[in-house]
Amino acid sequence: MKKLLLILFCFALSYNSYSQDSPYKTDGWKDGAYIAGAVGLNVLGFTFIQNKEALTEAEIAALDKNDIWGIDRWAAGNYSKNADALSYIPFYAALGAPLFLLPGEAERNNFGQISVLFVETMATTGVFYTITAGLIDKSRPLVYNEDLPFGERAEGGAQRSFIAGHTAVASAGSFFAAKIFNDFHPDSKAIPYVWGGATGVSVLMGYLRTKAGKHFLTDNIVGAIVGAASGILIPELHKKGKENIDLYPTASFNVNGTGINTKGLALSYKF
Repeated sequence: MKKLLLILFCFALSYNSYSQDSPYKTDGWKDGAYIAGAVGLNVLGFTFIQNKEALTEAEIAALDKNDIWGIDRWAAGNYSKNADALSYIPFYAALGAPLFLLPGEAERNNFGQISVLFVETMATTGVFYTITAGLIDKSRPLVYNEDLPFGERAEGGAQRSFIAGHTAVASAGSFFAAKIFNDFHPDSKAIPYVWGGATGVSVLMGYLRTKAGKHFLTDNIVGAIVGAASGILIPELHKKGKENIDLYPTASFNVNGTGINTKGLALSYKF
């Protein structure tokens, strides 16, 4: 995903044209700076993920389903390679969400601008995913499946259940497409179906990732909320007439130079 974000970043900056019929306003410097900052935070988050430690035999043996929240406990031990493979269909479809907007003439005329908004949406979603998945240690449902090989249950990658990245991406892409369609065609009778489709994609992804043993229900719920919020708010904050609202990535460093204290996104409103 990191390489994809960088590719989309370069593409968006090289194709940032839009026509007067666009409901949005973008700025090459501001949006470029935002994307660069968000990608930087994604890279930081990926380093956290890559440095996750595997569980020991003692830690695996100490796992108890009864310690899991009741709303999630039923998914403990889930595992399905087929569901995992199927989940990549809506995942990649979400990454190509802007392409579904090309049939519309107005969207085609503003495809460069839409691409910029999409990169910001995915980069924002990535920040929330990589930082939480990198800093929060939570075993996936499959870790509780005693029929799986020890190595598969103990590996560091199996300890990043929260939040659900695939669900966040699917939700971000589908709700982004719905939001763009809504803003370009506010009087269209298809709007309820478009929003319904976006919700359906998110639910389907959550189901597949839970069945695959990759995430618990709450992981998927939070992932879907993060993705939907990014897909809706990024275009909304760029709508004409809302230039006094700014969203930007931020990180603070402590005075002792021992590391990063806070990382994330900041929202400001100019009166």
